[in-house]
Amino acid sequence: MNSEERRQFVRDHRTCVFSYERKKGPPSMSIVYYVMDGDDLLVSTMADRAKARAVERNPQVSLCVLDESWPVTYLVVYGEARVETDPDAIVDLMMKVGELMSGEKIPDAARPGIRAMAEKEKRVVLRVTPVETFETPPKHLYAGDDGSKLQHGLGATRPWR
Repeated sequence: MNSEERRQFVRDHRTCVFSYERKKGPPSMSIVYYVMDGDDLLVSTMADRAKARAVERNPQVSLCVLDESWPVTYLVVYGEARVETDPDAIVDLMMKVGELMSGEKIPDAARPGIRAMAEKEKRVVLRVTPVETFETPPKHLYAGDDGSKLQHGLGATRPWR
């Protein structure tokens, strides 16, 4: 994939595995919805969740963007994250994520209720600015005898732009 194809892959999808460094032990991962804002990926979470606290300690994160159709393909995005607390941006993101999850437009009339939920849950926005990506060509078996045709290669890390 070239640079534009990698960015388009990220724009065309909605879920990723969000990975970050824990205080102790191996990295942590969780599946989240994300929304694009220019080249940045936005993730909604609670301020008290480990993701937000980890980003405050170390802004380096990885997001494995998933294609939700079979056969599954993916693209890893390495980036710098920061926590944002603007109430309007938080509500905007929550509404966009709700639309991704439901497949339907969230009516403006729902905004006050979503704002109340955001305040109660102490929601924040994690803004991830991509730095580079990692890709590996997908390998799939479509029949039992396809294994003899399978060739493995190495993936490559490439700059985001």
